[in-house]
Amino acid sequence: MASWNSIPLEITYETFGWIAFFSWSVSFYPQVILNFRRKSVVGLNFDFVVLNLTKHSSYLIYNASLYFSSDIQHQYFEKYGYGEMIPVAANDVAFSIHAVLLTAITLFQIVIYDRGNQKISKISIATVCVVWLVAAVCFLIALPSHSWLWLISIFNSIQVLMTAIKYIPQVIMNFMRKSTDGFSIGNILLDFLGGVTSYAQMAVQSVDQNSWVNFYGNIGKTLLSLVSVLFDLVFMTQHYILYPEKKAVPPKLNKEGTEPLIRSSEEPAAPENV
Repeated sequence: MASWNSIPLEITYETFGWIAFFSWSVSFYPQVILNFRRKSVVGLNFDFVVLNLTKHSSYLIYNASLYFSSDIQHQYFEKYGYGEMIPVAANDVAFSIHAVLLTAITLFQIVIYDRGNQKISKISIATVCVVWLVAAVCFLIALPSHSWLWLISIFNSIQVLMTAIKYIPQVIMNFMRKSTDGFSIGNILLDFLGGVTSYAQMAVQSVDQNSWVNFYGNIGKTLLSLVSVLFDLVFMTQHYILYPEKKAVPPKLNKEGTEPLIRSSEEPAAPENV
C-alpha cells in the first residue's frame, strides 16, 4: 500500500476530507430543523427523501466494505496496483453512517408531520424496489467466486444513479410551485461546500501520488461530487434568482408615525390582528 510523499499534502488531504464530512453531515440539519419548527413537510419532495435513503445506504455499503475489509482491499490492489492508496477515508465512512441516520429521521418526519396532499410517487417506489432487487441478484452472482470488489462497485454505481435522479423530483416540484418554500437552502449551500472540498481532497491525493487512479478507481465519489455540485447550482438559481422569497411590505406611516385611516385604492390594506 502506498504512503504519502508530502506531509503538507497529507494534512491538506485530511483537512479537505473532514471539511467535506462536516459540511455534508451538517447539511441534513437545516431541513430537519425546518420541518420540526413548521410541524410540516409541505414543500419537501418525498421522492427526494426516499431515493436519498437508498443512495446513502448503498454508499455506506461501499465505503464501509472497502475501508474495513482486507479481502476487498486485496482485490482492489490486484486490480489497480499495490502502489496505490485505498480511495476511501475514515471521513467517508463516518459521513455515510450519519447520512443514513439523518435521512431516516427525515423520512420519519414525513410520517408524523403535516404532508398536505403530497405523497410518495409509485415511480419512486418501483425504482427503489428494482434497485434493491438488482443488488440482491448481484450478491448471488458474486457469492460463489467471492467477487466482492465487483459487488461493492455495483453498490457504488447504485449510489451514483440515485444521486443523479434523486434531485430531479425536487427541481420539478420547485418549478411547478414557482417557489422553494419548505425546502431548506441551507442544506444546499452546505452540500455545495461538501462537494467542492471532496473533489479537492481527491485532487490533492492525486497530486501527491502523481496518479489519477483514485478518480476512476472510486468513480462513484468522483461523480457524486460532480453531480451534487451541478444540482446545487440549479437549486441556488431557483432559490435566489428564479423564485426568490417574497418579503412582506410594511404599511406606510403618515407624518405622525401612525397608519392612515383611509387608504388609496392602489395601496394594499395591512392585515388585521385577530
